[in-house]
Amino acid sequence: MQALGGLGIFLLGMKLMSEGLQKVAGDRLRNFLEAVSSNRVLGCLVGVGVTAVIQSSSATTVTLVGFVNAGLMNLTQAVGVILGANIGTTVTAQLIAFNISDLALPAIFVGVGFKFFAKRRKWRYVGDVILGFGLLFYGMEMMKNGFKPLRSHPDFIAFFTKFDAGSTGGILLCVLTGTLLTMIVQSSSATVGITMALASQGLLNLPGSVALILGDNIGTTITAQLAAIGSHIVARRAAMSHTIFNVLGVIYIVAAFDPFVDLVQWLTVHLMGTGPAEALVGSEKANIGRYIANAHTLFNVINCLVFLVLLPLLVKASIWITPGKEPEVSLQDMGRPLHLDYRFVDNPSVALAQAREETVRMGRLAQGMYRDVTNVLFNRKLENLARWKTTEDALDNLQRAITDFLVQVSQEAITDAESREINSLLRMVNNIERVGDAIENLAQLTEEMVENKLELAEQGLADYRSMRDQVGRFLELVITGAAERNREVMEIAQAMEDKINFMREMMRDEYLTRLRSGVCTVDPGLVFVDMLSNFEKIGDYCYNIAQAVAGLR
Repeated sequence: MQALGGLGIFLLGMKLMSEGLQKVAGDRLRNFLEAVSSNRVLGCLVGVGVTAVIQSSSATTVTLVGFVNAGLMNLTQAVGVILGANIGTTVTAQLIAFNISDLALPAIFVGVGFKFFAKRRKWRYVGDVILGFGLLFYGMEMMKNGFKPLRSHPDFIAFFTKFDAGSTGGILLCVLTGTLLTMIVQSSSATVGITMALASQGLLNLPGSVALILGDNIGTTITAQLAAIGSHIVARRAAMSHTIFNVLGVIYIVAAFDPFVDLVQWLTVHLMGTGPAEALVGSEKANIGRYIANAHTLFNVINCLVFLVLLPLLVKASIWITPGKEPEVSLQDMGRPLHLDYRFVDNPSVALAQAREETVRMGRLAQGMYRDVTNVLFNRKLENLARWKTTEDALDNLQRAITDFLVQVSQEAITDAESREINSLLRMVNNIERVGDAIENLAQLTEEMVENKLELAEQGLADYRSMRDQVGRFLELVITGAAERNREVMEIAQAMEDKINFMREMMRDEYLTRLRSGVCTVDPGLVFVDMLSNFEKIGDYCYNIAQAVAGLR
């Protein structure tokens, strides 16, 4: 029970430390991942760095699956980062291999002080990190002490002698056990911790421990596979590539198992000055945890280097194993969210990236509706107006879906920056829906013009074209700004808003002048004035979107 309680405290410490680190880093990690290029080496280094910071390859991989599902990354980019994430996660094993359990209780005391008494939220997150660090090592020490009486118990000794990697069957048993254990606890670092605790009491030798660690690398892929269930085909392929990469790596390391274990021992003894291999088991002086941590790191470094070269083949294999293609979105399904996944609501980094991508998609639908409707006055084809009602309904549905999604995200533990982003996205979504309403008014006015055979005078038609083009450019500016998170959009937006307002007043005055001089007639002119008002409203809504993109309230 002490060992199980220690495992629970260890897992709690891992979770607190990982989540605290993610919150301290804030938007920077998400921006870092979103900016990954298709360069496989750079992507790998990003994976190493991000995972070393947040201390969880599962969190990185699940985030990547969410990004792929949102269309923010392609398959090759995601796979490159996943390769590096496997190396980054070994930092945790290296950390717990240090014999610094004496710092556990002071760290818990300091972490609780920050978490419960700090006034600034950022320092409370720092408290989570320190508290998690302390609980991690305290749980590790509890596991070691819980296993200590078992080292002389004949039944346990008989049980653990089965985990002898002296034969192929024994190696495979250890690999299978490590895989299943990691699938159950959903943490490769926890499996490493358990292995270190058992080995420190002499219940496992080094080869058996290494074989368990190999299985741990297979088991950790289940998290990404679970995250990809129900996602689109590219996200499932990203998760599959993670599994292929680790399974194949374990296969060729098992085939060269004895040389690999010898290499681990040689590197640890000669490069790190750890005690000799023959002094490992049951010795208080030798640190077998360091050997286990080095085996974990070495396996992932070797595997990463191999598959960096073979990355195109790895991508092709994941596509071959996961056949299929993206379902086409029909006109009727236009209002169905494509990027929102409620399983990521408790992961704000992924959830907000998905919400932004869906918001941009909503904006692109509004742009398409705008082009279709405003072109009809020139081609006089009413059948081209047929889609506006479907698109307007889609915009209404997307507004409700994105708003509901963001409200649920806001109910999780989020940072100040994430709270501000939620407010900005809500403002964008509401104003895009209002753009749709204004375009609906334009569609009805255009339909009235065409059905009643009303014609604008030459100057009126030129003014309409000029206003349409200016508002179209404004709409493109703010939707692209939302996609690129361009906070410098306001200067241009202010100038465009002022210009649209000026154009509306000037064109209305010129129409009244033409009306008094008899150049144009009343009926089409009244419709034209209403059209100008709706164009000006769209400009106002675009300005509101620009403010949200820039982060202004």
